[in-house]
Amino acid sequence: MSPRVTVERDGHVLLIGIDRADKRNAWDRATITEVALAYDRLADDDEARVGVVFGHGDHFSAGLDLADVWPAVTEHGPDALSGEGRHDPFGLWKEPVPKPVVLAVQGIAFTLSIELALASDIVVAADDVRFRQLEIARGILPFGGATLRAPAQLGWGNAMRFLLTGEEFGAEQAHRIGLVQEVVRPGEQLPRAVELARLVAAQAPLGVRTTLANARVALRSGSEAEAAEHLRAAMPGIVSSEDAAEGVQSFLERRDARFTGR
Repeated sequence: MSPRVTVERDGHVLLIGIDRADKRNAWDRATITEVALAYDRLADDDEARVGVVFGHGDHFSAGLDLADVWPAVTEHGPDALSGEGRHDPFGLWKEPVPKPVVLAVQGIAFTLSIELALASDIVVAADDVRFRQLEIARGILPFGGATLRAPAQLGWGNAMRFLLTGEEFGAEQAHRIGLVQEVVRPGEQLPRAVELARLVAAQAPLGVRTTLANARVALRSGSEAEAAEHLRAAMPGIVSSEDAAEGVQSFLERRDARFTGR
């Protein structure tokens, strides 16, 4: 069986590419597992500070390869989407990857594409992107996180509009409701996603990961008190880090900081 996912580190950015262009990058079980293992690599590689996920070819993904995936979902439940790695790309059934993920989408970006966008941290879309959460038209419902995350992240009405109608929508509407953060011309989505990832990777790694973790606590718990307590517990490790000392020193010396993640 040929690999479904390409993985390449470019400096501090780990590029994760879905590579089933002949199937419009539909995810079968092998693809899910390969993506999950790529997320494990992102988590474990100290030199990889940010992940960029993209689709090879004209389309990001047509969604799940239901002929392959549906029997596993029927037998094992929705967590069949988590793959065989330690980290779930959708961040629902196993631990989410502790480092930021930037998503680049283009062409067809159906079903799981939206759910992966909701689970990612920054999304760059080509202006030709075609989103559609069409499970409701197949007699099922989204089971990769859209029903949980879209109402909280995009607003109730914005979420219900595409969850309950199955309508297709494009980059302009996705940007308006906050599903994507930037819209570019086709072909520019991956370079721009990498550019943003490099900007993130240039910041202090401990600060980036802790910022991400604290924001996730706030979003998932819905409790400012719980998020504040998490922040209180995290601060001593950040304040005493070498990166914090370097940040202060670079400020005093009027130069760019050189962060090591320690």
